[in-house]
Parts: sequence; structure tokens; C-alpha cells
Amino acid sequence: MINNKIDELIFRVSDEFNGILRANLYEIGLNDDEMTKLKKRKREMRTALKNCGIGDLDAKNYIKSCIKDILIKKINITEENIEEYISFSNVDKLSVREKFDILLYCYKKEEGDYALVSLCDKYRLAEPVQNKDNSFSYYVSVDAIEDIFEEERIYLSFVDKLEILVQRVYAGYKGLGVIDELRDMVIDGISGGVSGTEDMLNSIWIFIKGKTVHLQFLEFESEKELERICMNIYRFGYPGQFSMARGYVVNEMKDHSRVVVVRPPFSESFAFFVRKFNTIENHTVKELLTDEGSDIVENVIKFIVKGCRVVGITGAQGSGKTTMLMALIGFIHPAYTLRIQEMAFELHLREVYPDRNILTFRETDTVNGQDALDLQKKTDGTVNILGEVASAPVSSWLVQMSMVGSLFTMFTHHAKTTKALIKYMRNCLLSHGAFTNERIAEEQVVDAINFDIHMEKDIKGHRYIERITEIVPLENSSELYRTRDIVRYIDGRYILGDKISENTKKEIFRYLSSDEQEEYNVIFGL
Repeated sequence: MINNKIDELIFRVSDEFNGILRANLYEIGLNDDEMTKLKKRKREMRTALKNCGIGDLDAKNYIKSCIKDILIKKINITEENIEEYISFSNVDKLSVREKFDILLYCYKKEEGDYALVSLCDKYRLAEPVQNKDNSFSYYVSVDAIEDIFEEERIYLSFVDKLEILVQRVYAGYKGLGVIDELRDMVIDGISGGVSGTEDMLNSIWIFIKGKTVHLQFLEFESEKELERICMNIYRFGYPGQFSMARGYVVNEMKDHSRVVVVRPPFSESFAFFVRKFNTIENHTVKELLTDEGSDIVENVIKFIVKGCRVVGITGAQGSGKTTMLMALIGFIHPAYTLRIQEMAFELHLREVYPDRNILTFRETDTVNGQDALDLQKKTDGTVNILGEVASAPVSSWLVQMSMVGSLFTMFTHHAKTTKALIKYMRNCLLSHGAFTNERIAEEQVVDAINFDIHMEKDIKGHRYIERITEIVPLENSSELYRTRDIVRYIDGRYILGDKISENTKKEIFRYLSSDEQEEYNVIFGL
């Protein structure tokens, strides 16, 4: 629903900003101090206008404060006339977007960036909704927001009303439109332009607590608005042109969120995908695993990592692989140097572990992944971490480095089973030309990768480790390996299964202290 009065405000605010930036300071007749201050203000304003829509919250707040000044001092918004723009006192005239803006603002006053999570928790908005055919979907309807707004019985002061109006103007001027405040919330992610027919305006989805929820009550004002958001949201760090010739861009935002944008003719419509990583920092394995028997999993993982074994964390998208990888790093000896390779900067481990020797690399337009991985050999890395193994060159490099290049390696992959993981790696070695014999290639993979920690997510968004599988190479056998499930998730709890093989135990013990070896024997009943 388009609010023409808001559009008028946005136009007038834009005109005021343009006037400030274009003003000839030498014609005003200022003294030197005043001239210096105004020049500085113009520089700050230009910088903030460039950065406010790409995850820079300081820039956003600066521009919002400027907008507030313009609304009060230039446009003369007062307690008497503010309702000409948003009918705060007449509930029947409020659009569902305006009601949601008010709800989110009130919750943000109390909960900060956890406002959306608190709202969803209180009213169970991230729970499955039963459809007419008895299937279940995740969505928040118009009726749900209407009911919540009525139940909350919100009182707003003039200051509150002004802040809500400022945010609305900012969102349409230099912000990210209808998703602007949602993007800043502590959630797993948000996407748009990914559903519907024809205009695709009713297409805003949030990723929260492992669930993808359609915000049916919210829509983009127009296709132009969706296009504007896509053309702006990816710009941090000048990642290159986003055009018909280059139909997608993968980048990060100022706050380290990963952003992917796509456009026609590469995709059927403009769309964006923002993945937030502010929900996963500094979590331990114990905090991530909430089911019965989680202490078993924590101990097994601890010894695998402290024992310097090569570990793959597998599972579907959204199952928690990146989260688990970050948690596993907590078990790595602090003296070991870490070298990380990612497609886009996501882990930001130096912020979590500021006292460790850590350096992260990523692909660019001029430096491909293989070159970056080759360079890592010369950077004194003890442990190599690959954010995602998703290509033949990276798979080949992983196997090589796991065998000779570093103390041990950890990586993530989308394989559903250990067998599928090994086959994928084997085929990558063959297609990359590292090997020509299928059996020898598979032998290399089996020798290189020691454990597969497989993540799962159920229909309710609950994430858990389905199994921890050891890959045991076999000699003098038609089979090249067998698998042992050290831990399994059965009926909502973790069960200790097979013991770690004797050869692997010996390798693990090389890196454990005598106390840790004793603890290992107690846990595994040895």
C-alpha cells in the first residue's frame, strides 16, 4: 500500500539534502571556522549517504538524525500535523505495514535488535501454520498482525510517532525500503523477490531459528522498489558492476552479513538473499546442542579436534554447518595458527578470537580460489579451514593439504551421507586431473578425511548432529573403507555408538596430554 503523503515527504527530504550538498559555501560569507565546520559536515553527510544502506548502522543513524532535523525545522512536523502522514490515532486508517512498524518500534525500545525474535516468540509467529489441505507452512498473515496490534494496545508519545515517521522516510529515501529494520534484527537472514507470480511484490521471507517464514502481510511497494533495494544492498567495498551482463554478485555488508543479489536475464526477477551471522558468534558446542546426551557429543568432538583429525561438517543449507564450524574452533590449541579460505567473508574469526594468529582469504575477480589456496602454503599456517568445499580445484587442494600441507584441516560440504562425500571428493580429483585411476583417487580421499560430522534440521527448524562418522581405511580388501558411527541421534537424544578405531585413537593420543588421555579412556569405557 503506497502512502502518497510519505512519498511527498521523501521528495522534500531528498531536496533538502541536495540543497545542503550543492550549496556554495563561499557565497554564504562565513568565517574560516564556520567554513571548516560546514565542509566537514558535507563530507560526513556524503559518506553517510553512500554507506547507510549497506549495513553501516552508524551511517544509518546519522542520516536519520539529519532527516529528523529536516522534518522538524524545515518541514515543521508537529504534534498537531504528524497524523497527516501516518494516522497513529485512527487504527482503521493504519495500513498493516504501519501497524507492524509500530509494533517493531515498540519492541525495539525494550529488546533492541532482538525485537523481532521477541515478537515471534511471544506470539509464536515462527511456528508452523496448518493449511486447508492439512499440510503445514511457515507464514505470518495480515490477520495475525492485526490481532497482535489490537492485543498490544500501544500508546505512542509524539517522540515515538516522530521516530517511526523518520524511519519510514529514511527507508524509502536511502534505506532498504520495507525490509530496512528487519535486516538489522538478530535473525539468520532475509530474502526478497523469491515468490509469487507477475509482480512478485508479496515476497519477503525471513530465516529465523532455522525456519524460513513468509511475511505474507508485508510487500514491496513496487517492482521499482525491489530493484532499488537489489541495486543498493550489495555495494559495500565496491564489489564490481551488477548488470545484465553480470547477473549476480556475492558480497558482504558492513556488518559482515553475506549478501547475494540476482537479476534478469540470469534470474526470472530481481532478488536478494542476506545471511546474517550475528546469531552465531561465540557459541560453544554445549550451547548449540540442547538435546539429551549432548555432553557425549561435546566430548567426542573435543577429542577429534584436539587430536588434530581432518573433519568435514556436512549437511543441507541452513542446517548449522557454519555455526558448528565456529564452535569447533574453540577446541583448537591456541598456539596453532589458522588460515581460512572462504567464498565471502563469513566466519570473521578474528573478532571471536582476537588473540589468535588468524588470517582469512577469499576469491576475487583477479585472484581465484586455487591461487589463494596455493598462497596459503607460504603463510605459516598450522590449521587450514575451508568455509565451503564446492568445486573440483578446492576439493583437490583439500585432499593434498590434508595429506602433507598442514597439521589438519576442517571444512564444510553439502553431502547427505559419508559415502556421498567420499564419492564427490573422488570425482573432483578425477575431473580436476589430479588422478586418472578411480580407485587410487578414492584411496586418497579416504586417507585424507577422518571424520564426518553430519548436521540436520527438522521441519520445526531444530538443528542437531545426526551422526559423527569415522572413515576407516581398509588395506588388502576389495572395499577401500568402512564407516563407524561414533555418535548417533536417536529419538531425540545422542547415543554413543562404535568406539573410535585403534589406529585413529593412537593418532589422537599423539596430541593429547596425559590427563586428556585418561579422560578419553573414561568416556569411551577403556
